[in-house]
Amino acid sequence: MKSIDIFYQGENIAGIEHLGVTDDRTFGELQARLAVQHGLPPDVLIFIEGDERPIEHGVHIAARSGDRGVTVHVHRCRHVNVAVTFNNTTKEHLFSPASTVGHVKQWMAEHKFDMTQDDASEHLLQLAGTTTRPSSSTHIGALTDGKTCAVAFDLVADERVNGSGGETA
Repeated sequence: MKSIDIFYQGENIAGIEHLGVTDDRTFGELQARLAVQHGLPPDVLIFIEGDERPIEHGVHIAARSGDRGVTVHVHRCRHVNVAVTFNNTTKEHLFSPASTVGHVKQWMAEHKFDMTQDDASEHLLQLAGTTTRPSSSTHIGALTDGKTCAVAFDLVADERVNGSGGETA
């Protein structure tokens, strides 16, 4: 049997974790394993990164994995209510917990704040009331507090420092 790499994030799981499973395993078996391993409730959901709906338990992992395995998110929430504030205006939208910060930023900037792709690329999401700017690959479900299915951000300019790198000719 072939081994499949599973990369996952989730509620109360600090970073990206990895495990290997054989290609005959289902997402239901993965869900049960992750629930026990991380002390999550047995009804926790599994989302494939980028999918809006949880994956069905009977689907074989091999059917949804690629050459590099599969990236999933484990969470109790079917959706996360994301609030983004920009120029003193707050807009909200529901996203899958497996949506990445980068996807959420781009979508909110373009669809809710009418930015061009270029303008959106010059901004970052920062957790509201903090200076924390999560990586664009972080799943938004990993940023919830485990009690509410919501997260709030500020859309801020990506401040880049221009100038010499300290080298002289």
